[in-house]
Amino acid sequence: MEPSWKEAVETIAPYVIKISTPDHAGTACLFAFGAAGGICGFATAAHALSHALRWEQPIRVEHCCSGYQRLLRPTDRAIVIDDDTDTAAIVFLRDDAPFPQKLLPLTPEGAKVRVGVEIGWVGYPAVAAARDTLCFFSGRVSAWLGDKRAYLVDGVAISGVSGGPAFRLGVHARPEILGVVSAYLPNKAAGTPLPGLSLVQHIGELENVVRDLRNLAQVPPSPDSDERGASDESS
Repeated sequence: MEPSWKEAVETIAPYVIKISTPDHAGTACLFAFGAAGGICGFATAAHALSHALRWEQPIRVEHCCSGYQRLLRPTDRAIVIDDDTDTAAIVFLRDDAPFPQKLLPLTPEGAKVRVGVEIGWVGYPAVAAARDTLCFFSGRVSAWLGDKRAYLVDGVAISGVSGGPAFRLGVHARPEILGVVSAYLPNKAAGTPLPGLSLVQHIGELENVVRDLRNLAQVPPSPDSDERGASDESS
């Protein structure tokens, strides 16, 4: 029996959080640990956090599948953001958060999914009826944009899903994270928006964060940083 998307979504759900600021909402996914699991890193889209970073606003994280919530003030977290690739990571002490103990596999920095492969993504859309409900989307890789280190995907990306994990089915339906949802690009050739493509940024753009966290000692994260991630191209 072939693995199903249903199993994959059930597996990835505990790794996903909703992030909210006074002005924006998005989605993030646990992708790295530091200090033997005492510090956790969540990958998301830069535009979901950039305003809160610049204005030192609080960020609420909600682990909806468990009901756990925490308000992170600037001194409670560290943020690494790269506006050029629209990728970001938010890092904070795990404390009593009921996050998984084992990380999901990531697509290696130098690898990419081929055109035509079906992938899925999840997030919390800014739709009243589903604001606190993790929703699943799927589509096929339409193209690989080598200069931008991103995928074009035949599918929609609703506001609020930005930063959500995009993944493919791995062994036994275990999700392999390949990137974060960045944007939806509507087709405006006819003068009015028509169905377009979604942009998924490769998770490898945050590989430096993974390396730093693996070497991190058991100390609280420093205040927010707007350090640029390792990227040679702008999106």
